[in-house]
Amino acid sequence: QVQLVESGGGLVQTGGSLRLSCAGSGRALSTRAMGWFRQVPGKEREHVAAISWSGGDTYYADSVKGRFTISRDNAKNTVYLQMNSLKPEDTAVYFCAAGPRIALGILAAAYWGQGTQVTVSS
Repeated sequence: QVQLVESGGGLVQTGGSLRLSCAGSGRALSTRAMGWFRQVPGKEREHVAAISWSGGDTYYADSVKGRFTISRDNAKNTVYLQMNSLKPEDTAVYFCAAGPRIALGILAAAYWGQGTQVTVSS
């Protein structure tokens, strides 16, 4: 079983930055692909970024490319999402996820965290 706990969400002004962290525990987490999704009430969950188990390959949604950076530290079982130049439309609950693979640039998520709220004020 894999458990994921996000932290680092909060309120920030437009143009500001936040760094989300996702601490994981459980079976072979360091060998799993990981990623971040986000969801706004009333809308489907949206893929944001993904990273391969080694950290050598990263993928981003077009809406965040050039502003967000995903990284991981397998020694700490932690994945990060550095978010810069934040916009009001980035406001959402952000979920960390882990899974066996990345397909067409999107993580095939098998495990989810509980989510952390990010609010960007205009």
